[in-house]
Amino acid sequence: MNAPLNADPAELAKFSELAHRWWDPESEFAPLHHINPLRLEWINGQCPLKGQRVLDVGCGGGILADSMARKGASVLGIDLATKALRVAQLHALEAQTPDIQYREVSVEDLAVAQPASFDAVTCMEMLEHVPDPASVVRACAQLVKPGGWVFFSSINRNPKSFLFAIVGAEYVLNLLPRGTHEFRKFIRPSELARDCRAAGLEVVKTRGMEYNPLTRRYWLSADTSVNYMFSTRKGS
Repeated sequence: MNAPLNADPAELAKFSELAHRWWDPESEFAPLHHINPLRLEWINGQCPLKGQRVLDVGCGGGILADSMARKGASVLGIDLATKALRVAQLHALEAQTPDIQYREVSVEDLAVAQPASFDAVTCMEMLEHVPDPASVVRACAQLVKPGGWVFFSSINRNPKSFLFAIVGAEYVLNLLPRGTHEFRKFIRPSELARDCRAAGLEVVKTRGMEYNPLTRRYWLSADTSVNYMFSTRKGS
């Protein structure tokens, strides 16, 4: 029996409408293309991807999933946005990406079907788009093998993040389409850490991601006040 769907139909529609633009580096997804090398190297630096079985939750058009496969991982990308998945599959065929698959399935249902099946799980830029982020965290923890890694990224909830991630990114700089994010869905690091602990995941490292609109440069830092990433491990 499948779990109740932990997805917002409006969010799925939003990303499906833009699906054909996922792999255009000048499109609305340009920020994802710019930050992908940073997050890829951060993940690979802690959990060398070569030879690992990796699950990318909320993979969208496959930007991170594709790059992890090219690092030598065997990757499964999952999402509930049908059009985005088709784009991901098409890109993998065109680019001849090795050892990558995509499935339209919820992370909760996959956790029931394939518990403790993956060496690493990534869930980036997704938690702030679902009704129940804690449910996703629990499912990710169920899917990873004991001792395995789970990586998350999200956006902090405070006045600075409202100014930078919504007003700045969506209305002033036009880095993202207006309405991409809802402030009330942002997640404080303390809240994500609580959900990780409850799911049996130990937070190993946190990193912030910053952006300079003048130089168009992104970099990792200790400042988690807006965009941030967690690396966690499941107990052995």
